[in-house]
Order: sequence, then structure tokens, then C-alpha cells
Amino acid sequence: MTWLAEHWLDLFGWLGSALLIVSLLQTRVLRFRLLNLGASVILVTFNALLAVWPMVGMNVATSAINVVFIARMLRDRHSEAAYEVLEVGPSDAYLCHFLGVHEADIGRSLPGFSAGDLTEDDLAFQVQSGDETVGVVLIRGEGEVAHVLLDYVTPRYRDFSPGEFVWRRASRLRDRGFRKVVTPPAMLAPYYDRLPQDWRPVGTSYELTL
Repeated sequence: MTWLAEHWLDLFGWLGSALLIVSLLQTRVLRFRLLNLGASVILVTFNALLAVWPMVGMNVATSAINVVFIARMLRDRHSEAAYEVLEVGPSDAYLCHFLGVHEADIGRSLPGFSAGDLTEDDLAFQVQSGDETVGVVLIRGEGEVAHVLLDYVTPRYRDFSPGEFVWRRASRLRDRGFRKVVTPPAMLAPYYDRLPQDWRPVGTSYELTL
């Protein structure tokens, strides 16, 4: 107990440094910002207690930058101004390239999916944030039912739900005669219960009435 009392400040500083390193290892942009903010706040306190004012100033600035970015991300996460949905062909060269680049990660979130099984009758939507593709939704029609073949989000944007912008405009599917959307039962960590649309769990899948 005496050792801990003598060295608590050092341990506090090490905690901030460790959290800073962990934040730099994150691929998700929101998680990176939150962890980095936590590290910066700890290091502000640590350096202030040691009266190392240049480091206090740097970490105050880092904290402020993180707060601004976090506020912007949370503001834009459900904003149609931040994302755009593009309908593309299932054999589009860029889409095939995207699916190939992310093949291993897609396999972890939806085992059994194969881009080679797509047909020209399938629907493909890319979700864009600026010029960056942050998600892809692939759909196969069966009568009035739109079966989701893939609803994939890149690791950087996995703290968000950009696929929701495909479902927001139900008319893009309803005008094609679809009346219901059904997700695949094998999908890992589905996010549909967090969406503003009225998705309901049915077994291990989710359904949306259009």
C-alpha cells in the first residue's frame, strides 16, 4: 500500500501513455477518437500535477480536437448530408474490386458469402462518405421479398450504421414491387435493432415491412 501511495502518479502517467498507444491501434474512427480523448485528459492531469506546461498545452489542444471530431461524427451519423447511396451494377468493376479487397473481413461478418454468386438481376448499393466507400448492400429479389445477400460496413465506420441510408428510402425497393426485406440468418452482429426503421427480429433474421 505504501508503494502504491508513493508511485500512484507514475502509474497514472503510464495509464495515459498506454491508453494513447491503444487508441492508435484502433481501426474504427469513433473508437479511436474516444480512446484518444481519454488518454489526452489523463495526460493533461498528469502533466499539470508535474507542472510540465508545454505538455499540458499540447494535450489540451489534442483533447479539444478530439471533442470537435467526436461531436461532428455523432451529429452526422444519421445525417443524409454525410452519406450518399449509389446504385451500381453487381458486376461493376469497382464493386468487384471492393468486395475482393474486403473478402476476408466480409467472410468473418457473413460466413458463406461469395461475390462470385451474384447475378445481373441482383441489386447493389454503395454507401459513400465523400469519395470513400464505407459500405455495400446487396439484395436478391424473390417475388415481393428482398433478401439481403450482404450488408457490409468497412472497419473504419463500424461504430456507425451507414447501411441505414439504403433502407431509409423505402421507395427505391417498393417501386420495384418489394413489400418486405429479410436479412440472412448467418449475419454476425446485426445492427438493425438500432435503426429508426421498424425492423423486427424473426428467428435469427430481421424483417422490414416496406
